[in-house]
Amino acid sequence: MKLNFVEKLAGSVLFTGYFPVAPGTVSSIVAFAVYLVPGFENPAFMILIISVLTVWGIKLGDKFEKQYGKDPAQCTIDEFVGTWISLLFVPKVYWILAVDFVLWRLTDIIKPFPARTFEKLKGGKGIMFDDIVSGAYSLIIIHIFISFL
Repeated sequence: MKLNFVEKLAGSVLFTGYFPVAPGTVSSIVAFAVYLVPGFENPAFMILIISVLTVWGIKLGDKFEKQYGKDPAQCTIDEFVGTWISLLFVPKVYWILAVDFVLWRLTDIIKPFPARTFEKLKGGKGIMFDDIVSGAYSLIIIHIFISFL
């Protein structure tokens, strides 16, 4: 089952997954840039996009894993979903976004429980769900941080 051009483009989100160094971080930077587009921060819109990309990401993740192996770096659609989850209801204030970015990358790399457990799932579910959980952790932490400001 070979990936076609559109599947590679979507699953690697504009081919960020093929970046030779830190493709997950590069993909997260691109996801943050998309978030900065005026109007993108609308929570209803973001939740719709996150939902669609999650379902599609599971299907694409299955194909990427068959072609490249377990949780391949080339598949970065999960980074987009996790990034955008971490940004839900976050104001577009650059220093807050910088803190959010660091929190997101740390939780994605560390994968606090139960994120690492979800990573062990086979196929697209494992690819997507660990980043969804890590994104949720980042979301909670950033909102606790914002509430203390």
